Order: sequence, then structure tokens, then C-alpha cells
Amino acid sequence: MPLVLLALFLGLITYLVISRSFTNMTTTPIWMLWLVMMTPVLVLTLWMLINGDEPPPPILIYGLLILCPLLYAVMILVGASAKSGNKPPADKPAKSLVDSPHATADKAENKASSKPITRDEETLLQRCFPWSIYYLQDIEYRPQAMICKGKLKTSPGEAYQAVQENVEGSFGDRFLVLLQEGLNGKPFFALVPNPQSKKFQNSLPPATDAVSESMRAVQIARLKKLNDKSTLTRPGLALALAITTLVTTTFAGIAFIGGVEDPQALMADPTLLRQGFAYGLSLMFILGVHESGHYIATRYHKLKSTLPYFIPVPFFLGTFGAFIQMRSPMPNRRALFDIGIAGPLSGLVVSLPILLWGLAHSTVVPLTEASALFTFESVDPSRSILLLLISKLALGSTLQAESALNLHPVAISGCLGLIVTALNLMPVGQLDGGHIVHAMYGQRTAAVVSQVARFLMLILSFVYDEFFLWAILLLFIPSDEPALNDVSELNGPRDFLGLLSLALLVLIILPAPPSWAAMIL
Repeated sequence: MPLVLLALFLGLITYLVISRSFTNMTTTPIWMLWLVMMTPVLVLTLWMLINGDEPPPPILIYGLLILCPLLYAVMILVGASAKSGNKPPADKPAKSLVDSPHATADKAENKASSKPITRDEETLLQRCFPWSIYYLQDIEYRPQAMICKGKLKTSPGEAYQAVQENVEGSFGDRFLVLLQEGLNGKPFFALVPNPQSKKFQNSLPPATDAVSESMRAVQIARLKKLNDKSTLTRPGLALALAITTLVTTTFAGIAFIGGVEDPQALMADPTLLRQGFAYGLSLMFILGVHESGHYIATRYHKLKSTLPYFIPVPFFLGTFGAFIQMRSPMPNRRALFDIGIAGPLSGLVVSLPILLWGLAHSTVVPLTEASALFTFESVDPSRSILLLLISKLALGSTLQAESALNLHPVAISGCLGLIVTALNLMPVGQLDGGHIVHAMYGQRTAAVVSQVARFLMLILSFVYDEFFLWAILLLFIPSDEPALNDVSELNGPRDFLGLLSLALLVLIILPAPPSWAAMIL
């Protein structure tokens, strides 16, 4: 019964995620996408209910892992291709070839009233698109944007820079310029109000009562906060959170070692405090370097962001990690890639030597059924290809085929550094890996890859239950947002680094095949 309830819960969460992510991108019915994504879960749940603890045949698992993601991706792409067509909706009559004079006049009046710019400004806007850069064919006015459709006559990067400079010269900071790719694969420009512009703040609708006056005040306060540089640099807050996190992670390290809760007993054995401090300091160093990589990349691209902030918690690992908050729109896919990959690679660079030193001071214990990846007193190194390689490098012939590891506190933080790196490299939504795939292949492909990655992690959690919480967490990661110039592609070195990061993800989360483990050990 609990297994059935779990499957129902996962089915509900999966349906909500799919409906939120792809409603406006594909004509494929949501229930069909949901059924394909949930087929492995339903099949494996039915197998467990019938056969109990007997494992399913490998051909069944691998078949589901290969066929269902392929079918899921094809259904989304076919539906997106159909949506990009110009067919009228089934519940709407086709537009007549000749409108009545009254209807034409009404439409012209409505269109004019919905324009966010005057007729003179419209002429000025048209001049912002030189025919040799972008041949403007039509301007479509929407409540929150002006869609400028046409044909691209030069490279996306050159076109965006030219149009952006022209718009800024004509309208100042009133609009943000976006270059996006439509569902039909053709790029288009869009102008949206700039929330950091003073003119935008002054253009907020006037209040009509006390409630709307309060809402307007809140909007203005939020916009001023975005523009206030003092909210970006709060070293006092960052330092206070860092010190608090060091305390919570130190006590979490003591708990991992099997320490005591009695303060008197803790004072009697200061070794526990030193080991807990070693865990907390090394873990914070890894997390701090990870977020500092993001921060330095934002400064390199001259974007606004907060300082790295730690999140202390008095349980679990002692922290929920660290974060920075962007206060500037992402200018292009290259900046998105650089900021996304800087954190995981920086964290991994410092995690590896910390893990290597910690493993060299860890204890080899017999392998048992309780040994797993997150059981730090008895870690099975073969649960991760990269962990197995590093363990063999650190311990040499001491590590055998039937060996597990009782991790030193520093090795625990190094192992967590690998896990944090892998979690952030998952190509899902607004995670670093989602940014990387988005920058490499575009937003539409990244959205498909995100759903497939969620799906595969969900299946992996049925095989290795330590990934269950991970799989649930991925379901709640929001979709990635486009950059201002979301059409210009990356260069060769960035593409190589992106593929390398995805390869690192595979090496961290996938267990070593028995033949590889036997060869390494």
C-alpha cells in the first residue's frame, strides 16, 4: 500500500511539473506526456507488487530507460512543430478574407489603444531596425511586450548589438531588448518595459483605493530595491551567516562521527570538536568556492549580484548550501554558460584534493548490505565511478573488491562536494546544468532535456533509494528563463567544457559496472 501511495504522489507531482513546463510549447496532450513519463514507474511498481523483492530483469529496466525518454522527446518536438504552424485553433473560425468596414475600424481602434508607444515613437522604433541588419516586417503589440517580426540579415550577435544600441539611443533605458527564437525556429526581437527604469516606475497605474495604493507602494519599493546598490553588498550579513553556518556544520560533523550531545562529555574529548570543525570548515570552503565562482563570473560580465550567502540549519548537514542572487538580466547565452559552469568547476577543483586527503585518512571496513553512497560510516565506493577512482588512488592496494570506507570527517565534506557538484550539474531548469544545456542548445531543447533528466532520476531512485530525495527535489526546480540575446550560440571551447561537465556528472552519479570495478580494484 505505501508503494501505491508513493506512485500516486509521484504521478501527481509529475503531472503538475509537465503541465507547467509545456502547456504553451506543444500541442501534444499533457496526459499523453504524463503517461509516457510515468510508464516506468507504473511498470516497476506493478512488478514489485506482484513479485515482491525479486529484482526486475535488466532488459525491462534498460528498455524503459531507453524507449520512454526517446518517445517523450519525440512527442514534445512533434507537438512543438505543430504548434509553430499557422493553423487557426479548432474552436475558432478562420479569419475571413474581407472584413466589414465597421469590424476593420473597431480592430484599428483597439490596436491603437493597446499600443504602449505613440505613432511618432512607432516610426522611431522602425528606424531602429536597419534593413541590412534585420528586415522588419511587422510589429505585434501585446500587453507586456512589442514583438518585432522580420528576417535576420547578419549574425545574431551583431544584429542584437546594433538594435540594442539604436533602441537605447532612441528610448533610453525605457525598454529591454530581447532576441528570442520562436517555435518555428525563426528569431524575433521583443521589447519589454525595463523594471529598473524610472519611467517604468512613473508609468505604474495610479491607485484608485487604499488597497491599490498599498499594492503600488509595494511595487515601487521592490523596484527601488532592485536599483539600490546597497542591497547588493551586505558584508555584515554574509559574515554573520558564514559564522553561524560554521557553528552548525561543526556540530553536524560531530554527529556524523558519532559524537555525544552532552556538552560536558564534549569538553572532555576535544578531539570530537576538532574533527567536527575540520568537517565544517572544509565543507564551507567547498561551498564558498562554488558560489564565489558564480560571483566572479557575474562580475566578469559586469552583472549585478549579491555576495555569496550561506544557509545554516541546525540539523542534516548543518547547511543547505550557499547562494547568490542575480539582480541583472542575463545578457546572452555565453554569459549564461560562463556563470552556470563557473560554480561547479570551481567547487570540483577544490573538492578533489580535499576528498583525496580525507580518503587517505579514512578507514577500510568490510562491505555489507548496508553500505551505500550516503552511509558515511560504510560507503561503497563502487556506487560512483569517480569516487571509486579517487579512492583507489588514495588507498592503493588497501582497497579491495569487498571493501567499504568509514570516512574521515574531511572525506565526508569532500564526498558531499562531489554530490553538490553532481546535483548542480543536473541539466534541469535553473540548476547550473540547466543553464549549461540551455546555453549550448537553446531554451526549447533544454526544456526537453530537463524533463528527460527528471524522468531518469526518478527511475534511478527506484534502483538506488538514496537518490529518491534527489529525484523529488528535481521535480520542484523551476524552468530556466531566456537570456536577452537567446539566439547567439557558443564557441568551440565553451561547447567542449559543456560536454566535459556533463561527462563529469555521469562519472559522479553512475555506479561503476562490475567489470570496471574488478579492473580498477
